[in-house]
Amino acid sequence: MTHLTYLEAGVVGLVQGISEMFPVSSLGHNVLIPALIGGTCAKDLNVAAPESPYLAFIVGLHVATAIALLIYFWRDWVRIVGGFFSSLRERRVQTADQKLAWLIILATIPVGLAGLAFEHAFRVIFGKPVIAAIFLAVNGVILIAGERYRTRASLAADAALREARAARAAAVTAPGRPLQAVPAGGSAAVAADPARYERDDPDGPVQADRRLATMGYPRALLIGSAQILALLAGISRDGVAMVAGMARGLSREDAARFAFLLATPVILAAGVLKVPDLAGHLGAGIRGQILFGSVLSGVGAYLSVRFLLRYLRTRTLTPFGVYCLIVGLGSVAFLGLVR
Repeated sequence: MTHLTYLEAGVVGLVQGISEMFPVSSLGHNVLIPALIGGTCAKDLNVAAPESPYLAFIVGLHVATAIALLIYFWRDWVRIVGGFFSSLRERRVQTADQKLAWLIILATIPVGLAGLAFEHAFRVIFGKPVIAAIFLAVNGVILIAGERYRTRASLAADAALREARAARAAAVTAPGRPLQAVPAGGSAAVAADPARYERDDPDGPVQADRRLATMGYPRALLIGSAQILALLAGISRDGVAMVAGMARGLSREDAARFAFLLATPVILAAGVLKVPDLAGHLGAGIRGQILFGSVLSGVGAYLSVRFLLRYLRTRTLTPFGVYCLIVGLGSVAFLGLVR
């Protein structure tokens, strides 16, 4: 793969970073794009090939994506990691941070074991462009159905979250309230601007983690297990985790947050496992391109998760589902015609 250009590396890096966060399957896109372009690109950028340097490249980009997530959620991860070690030290799970740490660990185990056991087989069997296109369309159906058939508990959680955020904004910006009395994480500027508080909600992450900590271990395990479907190219890890979370009564915003927290250790582990390959013969001649693609992947992931957490406060997953249906079915038709 010594022919990989910086332009190709940059495009793949951006696609990986953005589509990993958006519920549209990064692996599905990285399988389909070379096939749709055709020519030597389709031959060389083939994830199903044995010892695929392209696969090592795009999975190695996961390290940058995970770093972007750690940077965005760094305050949360400081609390969560602190909760994990304090629970070991105290030999109990009592606080919200302690509970959330163990929920994440438990929910990550199924996809971790499945990835180690079946990743290669799934990639070889299902990592074909037409199959990836079919599963991308299936991903669209999952997202649309997840929104269409949301549970009453999930809809009620959305309404409660809106009310709670409005109440916090009203309390912070009440007439005569001293600006120093802004809740933890706030600022005088936020207190002076109700619209900004509604948008940024500095107390939101802490409140969200407290809500997530109440979900219970069986529910967390079920949501985490849904990520196993993402071993199929075309199925989005974050998308199926969000839908599973909403199906189990989480608000859309909390389901997205939990999906991103769950994705961080999984994405990081997948990337770290490929780093030795990229340091060896598979990375020969393209290490500069790998670095360039990684930077763009990290930037894309950071901007994407920042956008999505605000977008999903008031909007649905349906547009992403429609996009997946159109691109998936369109790719099936196109690839069927060219063959």
